[in-house]
Amino acid sequence: MIASIHPTRHNLLGRGDRDRDRDIVPAFVLSCPFPERPAYGDVSVTSLHAGGEAYFYCFTGYQLQGPSTLTCRNATTPYWSGKEPQCLASCGGLVRNATVGRIISPGFPGNYSNNLTCHWILEAPEGQRLHIHFEKVALAEDDDRLLIKNGNHIDSPPLYDSYEVEYLPNEGISSSGRFLFVELTTDGSGTSTGTAIRYEAFGPGHCYEPFVKYGNFTSSDSTYAVGTVAEFTCDPGYTLEQGSVIIECMDPNNPQWNETEPACRAVCSGEITDSAGVVLSPNWPEAYDKGQDCIWGIHVEEDKRIMLDIQVLHMGKNDLLTFYDGDDLTAKILGQYGGTRPRFKLYTTTADVTIQFQSDPATNIYGYNNGFVVHFFEVPRNDTCPELPEITNGWKTTSHPELVHGTVVTYQCYPGFEVVGTEMLMCQWDLTWSGDLPTCERVLSCPDPGTVEHSRRVMSNPRLMVGSTIQYICNKGYSLSGNSLLSCYNRDSSGPKWSERLPKCIPDAYEPCKNPGTPPYSSLSPEKRLYQAGEVLHFACQKGYKLLGEPAIRCMPGRPSRWSNPPPVCKGPALEYINEQRLDVASAYFNIEGPNVAIAVFVPVAIITAVILGMYFYFSRYQGKSLRLSTSLQYDHISGDSAFDNPSYDTANSEVRPLDTTA
Repeated sequence: MIASIHPTRHNLLGRGDRDRDRDIVPAFVLSCPFPERPAYGDVSVTSLHAGGEAYFYCFTGYQLQGPSTLTCRNATTPYWSGKEPQCLASCGGLVRNATVGRIISPGFPGNYSNNLTCHWILEAPEGQRLHIHFEKVALAEDDDRLLIKNGNHIDSPPLYDSYEVEYLPNEGISSSGRFLFVELTTDGSGTSTGTAIRYEAFGPGHCYEPFVKYGNFTSSDSTYAVGTVAEFTCDPGYTLEQGSVIIECMDPNNPQWNETEPACRAVCSGEITDSAGVVLSPNWPEAYDKGQDCIWGIHVEEDKRIMLDIQVLHMGKNDLLTFYDGDDLTAKILGQYGGTRPRFKLYTTTADVTIQFQSDPATNIYGYNNGFVVHFFEVPRNDTCPELPEITNGWKTTSHPELVHGTVVTYQCYPGFEVVGTEMLMCQWDLTWSGDLPTCERVLSCPDPGTVEHSRRVMSNPRLMVGSTIQYICNKGYSLSGNSLLSCYNRDSSGPKWSERLPKCIPDAYEPCKNPGTPPYSSLSPEKRLYQAGEVLHFACQKGYKLLGEPAIRCMPGRPSRWSNPPPVCKGPALEYINEQRLDVASAYFNIEGPNVAIAVFVPVAIITAVILGMYFYFSRYQGKSLRLSTSLQYDHISGDSAFDNPSYDTANSEVRPLDTTA
């Protein structure tokens, strides 16, 4: 999966805009940049977001120097957990159980270093022999030397010596046993591209595996037993030269191919009538020779035109690549280019185009990938985009039968593969496609099966690679239905898949709780006879009553289930509360100010005093009587001696009785 980088607003502004917008806070970058692909290797990415991983690997013959996996770390600006690795060629080594592989000199396809001494030992499986194909041998003319010996030590007899051989053997060389010793030595002066050799192990009664550089082959038997037939083809832009297109494994006593494998080369000049193809600079991807003058003619159907997609243009400054809008060098020039240019496209107005390449006779170009790569497509003359090719391990669908402006082509992959790149391309107003062709790459992981409700999951590997597992564990109160463990496996062409379907977490079955009854002066909700485990019952008191206890209780699962708390009680107003209310009223009734109290007491007393005085003066003045105000008893005139003459107080003969004061 490829995720895009989210640039900040600051990155999108020009210098003047940045000066005006210094106070704007830039947005956070949400993903890591796409990691740099190592030279002579590649990288695949699961995700550019935090937690995503990048996997690096090298082409055959190179070893990875550095971490094979990097992780996108989460931060304000996400970053990779380390520096991208490199793919380098080692100087020597022991290769055990050698079946198919490459040995390349350090620095290849660049130049090797001086003063090298590299030894490789190849050991085939028991009972098998080894065969060597020479891909490239380019050594300086001094004392640099390549030796291949028939054994496993430096003193073994030589099978190939670059000192002694002027031309490489097209058929290669074979060991007599299971070992080969390879030695590369360089001196202190001069250097060159170096060597690249390919080895294959083969057993008795079989031929070695065929090989063609920049091409491929099909065979009638993958073990290459006697009688096997192999047929060769070249990659687009290359032409079969020397050797035979079809070869056969013969001679049961000493199996060998009846013909030498052919070679595929990017040639100088040619006439092409295909509707789509590639034109390469001579010897691509190796350097072209100086002083070349090459001409290619491309011809399509008369009612069509040609779209030229110049994907690589990296030549010497005095070298020229010219495009003519017709079938010869007298036609109108579409464009003439030299040096280095980024990718661009050209369209012819006719059904023919002529391409001419001229290299400077005085200047040599060295190194790989110097030259040009031109893809061409037959397209309708004026109103449609060029036809898009099919992709390996996938197919395409088109929204409109004619590739007019607005047509969308959608690419999809076969099971076991996924689209890398843009899966939908649109025909734009200038009759070009909105992006480059995607590819289908093999899926190495299972899709995320998702989560299960009321559960948690335990993953053995967050990348969900083949061999990883996921275990689902249900929450308390739920039981698992199905398999708890899912395994990611890859057993057929449909790609990685999970071993089982997702399980389910089903609630456990418990006895319900019975209705606890409605307390006096209250109501409950919801009101029914039985309540399932987990249900909640709510209580509310009538107006004027206070709830004592829990306002809500839950039916707790069990056998039997029970309520989490007893029902609450609704309590009415208490006697103390009523007395307190009465005291409050009385207190409020007598809560008046000090002056008012004085007036309320003094006025009645004054009135009563005035009435008594009035009566006194009335009786004194008008009745001639004095009003006696003394409080003395009316018996004051009785003397003390006669106080007890009354026989009722005779203490001698009479019983003393207490005075009754209840009246």
